[in-house]
Amino acid sequence: MDFQARKMDTAVDIHPKEKHFTFDKIPDLTGKVAVVTGGNAGIGYITCRELARKNAYVFLLGRNIEKGQAAIEKINSETGNQNVEFLHLNLKNLKSVKECAENFLAKNLPLHILINNAGITTKTFSLTDDGIQEEFGVNHVGHFLFTKLLLPKIKVSQPARIVNVSSRGHFLVEGGIEFEKLSDPNAQDATQRYSLSKLANILFTNELNVRYLEREQIYANSLHPGLVDTHMSRKNDLSVSETFLSSLISTEDGAITTLYCATSPEIEEKNYRGRYFDPFGIEGETSSCAKDDDLAKKLWDFTENLINKILSQE
Repeated sequence: MDFQARKMDTAVDIHPKEKHFTFDKIPDLTGKVAVVTGGNAGIGYITCRELARKNAYVFLLGRNIEKGQAAIEKINSETGNQNVEFLHLNLKNLKSVKECAENFLAKNLPLHILINNAGITTKTFSLTDDGIQEEFGVNHVGHFLFTKLLLPKIKVSQPARIVNVSSRGHFLVEGGIEFEKLSDPNAQDATQRYSLSKLANILFTNELNVRYLEREQIYANSLHPGLVDTHMSRKNDLSVSETFLSSLISTEDGAITTLYCATSPEIEEKNYRGRYFDPFGIEGETSSCAKDDDLAKKLWDFTENLINKILSQE
């Protein structure tokens, strides 16, 4: 096991026995429209299911149409809510991200809850369709563009929530982001690539609040879902130990903090903006890099320039 993987092991959570938030605390969501990326499996699926159970109109987004439709049929039968739709979204391709946003906007519905949940880890270095390092591209850049495209709709739908699923793994990033090395296959190992993308989720959330949301009733927050027993963790691309794997929580418990940020009345009552939450709906601490306002600005400008360059070539 390499140094970064050993460090990841030291970040093993002690998940609190007492849950600050539970599914039964989700208020009735009749009339609310929610969009969830990566909704066909893992905590994304549970998130969609519980939103649907409380009567939200849910859009489940993913790459695989067959798996997406199967997930929707299951949610329909488990909750009785037929207002669950699939939208195709491939976060590895910015043209697909743009098309997905346009397809949602064409429905002329409000958008009250946007949950950027999808995420990947890869053992080996690879690039997206647009030539971006894959973890950074999928976990951060795709969601950045998707959120920006939907922001005008979110603004006219407020009060609203934006929820970015990050990870305590962001603590493993030391010394900020070396933007010029993001596409260097030898610059980072699998854990470093994943951790950096999760740091980007928090920095994006913080800068989004500063640039667009301070005078709005839009509450954008990030979170660590816990160490969750999903396909992504079980395939163990980050080469963590059995100790780490044995501490995994269920996907149900893994979705609690997301649902807290997306639905709890506390978020508005306490005016939580640009905050970071740990399981199970408890405000958590972030790393010094995640608190770096200059780094957040640099990341925003870098990401915006990267997207503009790619989309101008289409």
